[in-house]
Amino acid sequence: MTPLLLLATLSWIAPQDSHLDIDGLPWVSENQGALIRLPNRLKDRLPPAVWELGQSPSGGRIRFRTDSTRVAIRLAYPSSPNMANMHAFGQTGVDLYIDGVYVSTAIAPKDATSSTPVEHVYFENLPAKERELTLYLPLYKPVKVLGIALDADATIAKAHRFASPKPVVFYGTSITQGGCASRPGMSYQAIVGRQLNLDFVNLGVSGNGKGEPAVADMVAEIDASAFVVDFSQNNPTIESLREVYEPFLIALRTKHPKTPIIAITAIASSRETPRLDQMRQHIRDVVKRRIGDGDRWLTLVEGTTLLGADRLDGLVDGVHPNDLGFQWMADGLAAHLARILALPPPVPTRPQ
Repeated sequence: MTPLLLLATLSWIAPQDSHLDIDGLPWVSENQGALIRLPNRLKDRLPPAVWELGQSPSGGRIRFRTDSTRVAIRLAYPSSPNMANMHAFGQTGVDLYIDGVYVSTAIAPKDATSSTPVEHVYFENLPAKERELTLYLPLYKPVKVLGIALDADATIAKAHRFASPKPVVFYGTSITQGGCASRPGMSYQAIVGRQLNLDFVNLGVSGNGKGEPAVADMVAEIDASAFVVDFSQNNPTIESLREVYEPFLIALRTKHPKTPIIAITAIASSRETPRLDQMRQHIRDVVKRRIGDGDRWLTLVEGTTLLGADRLDGLVDGVHPNDLGFQWMADGLAAHLARILALPPPVPTRPQ
């Protein structure tokens, strides 16, 4: 049970407080502070399923520095956890990291409703020392952050700057959105972000990463340091992928002539099919042709070099990575991004 006496002695601030940074949600200001991934003005232009999935703030983070000895959070979830292949921590969790190290997770209870706020104490009675806090928002459930609680006399300051002033933007499938990490800090983008001190935007849409023109135009709105494109598996046929894949790359390149684009082929599955191989080959063909035509800022990364047939223990259901799989994907992709963006080598996020 939440210690009510403790919470009564704390000072509550909103996530939109000027001392706090909201990262990974590029349209948050345009959306008047709503913690969603897509711009409200495009609601009627995007596929309904894409819009609905975009209400979950996967990749969104709240960052700040404080010397508070105690930190708590108050949340409101519209409904309870309900996924078969992700438990409550993975679907609804709000992770707290201190100076890049995991601390605790707030989750939606099994009887969650929007009218019943959830309160969670992340820590109490730590020494008064400045620390950088990062709150990773849920992968697969909308949430309202009603307040963050600190000591009344705590100092609050902006988080440290990222290594690059622009985010890396990821577009893709349920794997991109974060299925099936055990909690939001374990998506592969979150791991890469900690390894390279990079900001990122997660535009993965579970089952609906199909590369539609309206979605491509929306992704291209973002001023990114790099784009990572990995959406082949959600297309039902090789023909449907052929219709959208190269036009998606063209939409990005038209708006961003010299921004690096990384094209990823499908990672390994325990249920490999000819369709997956055909899609991998189509991506190779498109990338090879475009590089041959002079696109020096396009890179192909084979998904099976990130998570291949010799790493199927990295899958939770034969398709989606677990934490081990996401760690492998992050390790491989971080090396590519460090090279492409001329950043220092990745900082290991686990014992070597």
